[in-house]
Amino acid sequence: MNAPAQSAPHVQVVLSDCSATDAGHLFTELCRHFDSDRGADDTPPHDTEGSRPTMWTGTFDTSAPAGAPDAPHTPPLSGPVKAEVQGEPQAVSRLREALAETFAVEEVGRVSGDQEVELELCLRNRAA
Repeated sequence: MNAPAQSAPHVQVVLSDCSATDAGHLFTELCRHFDSDRGADDTPPHDTEGSRPTMWTGTFDTSAPAGAPDAPHTPPLSGPVKAEVQGEPQAVSRLREALAETFAVEEVGRVSGDQEVELELCLRNRAA
């Protein structure tokens, strides 16, 4: 007998085209909603010098809230941030909804597989 497929609640997030400060703000916001391999105060290291691209990664467990929704809200971003999120479709949807509570979220790309989806998102500050 086949067992029902288990939902994989983990979503990998890769941030690029942004400052270390903006990456830190985004990860802090996600840590308000979900448990992670990053601590809420685990800020990305300083920006690298030169023209080499810098990327920051984190994995978030969307199956249960992190228990810190009353934390202070995230400061505004200094500009648009590119985020690539990958995981099981329901988990990715939960993570996207959490981001949309604070940021304007635009989907700029999607790749769907058998049991995973990868979204490319552009995150901006909400218009006042």
